[in-house]
Amino acid sequence: MMLTHIFLRPFDKLRTGQGSGLALLFVLFVLGGCSTKDGVEPAKLVEFSEKAKFEVRWHADIGDSGANFLQPALTKNAIYGVSGKGTLTRLDRATGKPVWRIESGISVSGGVGSGEGLTLIGSDKGDVLAYDEDGKLLWKSKVSSEVLTVPQVANGVVIVRSGDGRIAGLNMADGKRLWLYERSTPALVVRSHAGVTLQRGVAFAGFAGGKLAVLNIKDGSVLWETSVSQPRGNTELERISDITSDPVADDEQVCAIAFQGRVACYDAAQGSPLWNRDISSDKGLMLLRKYLYLSDANGSVISLDKASGGTVWKNEQLFMRDATAPYALGNYVVVGDYEGYLHGLSREDGGFVARIKLDGSEIQAAPVGLDDGLLVQTHGGGLYSLSIH
Repeated sequence: MMLTHIFLRPFDKLRTGQGSGLALLFVLFVLGGCSTKDGVEPAKLVEFSEKAKFEVRWHADIGDSGANFLQPALTKNAIYGVSGKGTLTRLDRATGKPVWRIESGISVSGGVGSGEGLTLIGSDKGDVLAYDEDGKLLWKSKVSSEVLTVPQVANGVVIVRSGDGRIAGLNMADGKRLWLYERSTPALVVRSHAGVTLQRGVAFAGFAGGKLAVLNIKDGSVLWETSVSQPRGNTELERISDITSDPVADDEQVCAIAFQGRVACYDAAQGSPLWNRDISSDKGLMLLRKYLYLSDANGSVISLDKASGGTVWKNEQLFMRDATAPYALGNYVVVGDYEGYLHGLSREDGGFVARIKLDGSEIQAAPVGLDDGLLVQTHGGGLYSLSIH
């Protein structure tokens, strides 16, 4: 179930004065635990006529994620997964059998990233480790704070986003820093796993306060930036309007969504606004051809028209079940939930068509595509290759 964390700046202590009031909000918000809305419990699963079926092609155990939000990485020949305690595993794509397994020696809070021959993980101490495809450690670098997102690599540059909002560009050959992007942040922000989205030599990144910035991967220079959402409300808590998930982009446009804010799309090259709507989400989006798919803050799964932002369909039957960001595959849209269920929805009308329960632990990260099927990691360390038909 959803547990939203709040950070106060600075990280190592609470502010005095106004901060003393915020400290109480911080405690209440974090200790509130599982999400409810006005005392309403998460929706019970409804019965439906099964029109499709999930099938498990293989299942592997890569180790519990701990307190972290971890995702697997895919390459042409392999799958990489990591546990919160730092066990990094390479698996065969077709069978899920381990090829090698190593102990990194760090508590992993961000990972796994893979590309251009590197496999990358990040720690809660700001360490970034790069391995080759045989599991050999190539280099270890340090960024300004904990790595909460997946390190990525493109054009010879490793892009690492740290928990303090900074983005560092590291040389993929030796891990030395090439550039650093930083911006001021509000006093109260959501602790999120928002990373960066790489597309054609640029990095799209959302920030606290609803800001979206587009950086040149080569040198970290800002190409353009805009405000996706403006903070609203009377209290600091109400005024949180952070982008807490990765933007999505194609050759034409980029879209981002803010928690307690709105979703907006822009021309990818120039940043000119195309449309926006008041929808809140801390989970994220998927952009595929003519449609934009998202799970909102209440758990509704929504399909929007990419060009106009108009609603194509909306499924509200996963209310407060902490639905993941969607993944669209063929005729289906797939999301996971806090009880470890994977739900298949019709791309045509959003109705349920298939359901499967995996190991019962929470599914936090959106499914990813794997060989005409899906790859899903559970919080308990299960890694599942599935098909749906």
